[in-house]
Amino acid sequence: MSVDTAFDPDRYLARIGLGGDRAPDTAALREVCNAHIHAIPFENLDPLRGSVPSLAPSDVVAKLVDSPRGGYCYEHNTLLSLALRALGFRVTPLMARVVLGAAAPESRPRTHMTLLVEVAGEEHPWLADAGFGAAGSLLEAVPLVTGAEFRSGPRTHRFVHAPHDGPLALWVLQARTGTGDAAEWADQYAFTVEPFAAPDFEVANWHVATNPRSPFSRRLHAQCTRPGVHRALDDRRYTETRADGGVTERLIGTEEEARALLAEEFGIVAPEDMKLLS
Repeated sequence: MSVDTAFDPDRYLARIGLGGDRAPDTAALREVCNAHIHAIPFENLDPLRGSVPSLAPSDVVAKLVDSPRGGYCYEHNTLLSLALRALGFRVTPLMARVVLGAAAPESRPRTHMTLLVEVAGEEHPWLADAGFGAAGSLLEAVPLVTGAEFRSGPRTHRFVHAPHDGPLALWVLQARTGTGDAAEWADQYAFTVEPFAAPDFEVANWHVATNPRSPFSRRLHAQCTRPGVHRALDDRRYTETRADGGVTERLIGTEEEARALLAEEFGIVAPEDMKLLS
């Protein structure tokens, strides 16, 4: 994809709490990804109200940059790719299979958008992802290599290769979960480096937003990462996962409580004409 000349990187950087010029180097890549993840929440309000989110750049910017809203992976990573290209990076969109809790990668369809980023002078490409929306998601871009662990804040990740029948290597992003003797590696998503184009994401976006079996079309999902805590709202269940591994949960009783929680803890102003809870 070419750079969108209508995209205003200064508005985007202001939205995520950054400013000033940035060279297209690894420091800027990591900083922008981290700031994006901490500033813009993950949410599925449009699919929940029966609407397919637009992936047109102007619509994504209007919703995630100019409004008190968030989005899910296609919106977040469309926006992030626009920003990174505007800053001078070469970006290749990829499709991944979410394998968190799955028996095998092949048991899930490719429904997650992630980004392969090339940095001048770097031997390996980097993986950038602002839209996974889970407690095990990346907090910044990481180099696409095996045999290394990457720590950002309270989270640790690595890549491994999984066997499969295709001609391209199957990469699996893993997150370190638990503490002490209970710590283990948990698969998050699997992908190859085959590039995907805008029409591919339009189809996947429509499927995820409208399929009655999709969790995003059936119940409320909202997540955000803030310093020291990850917040998640899954229908009526509100969960806070702290950096020390501690978890607290409570149930949301009313529409009014859910609407206030979204505004106060996630920075999301829900449309007045929609029902939030099942």
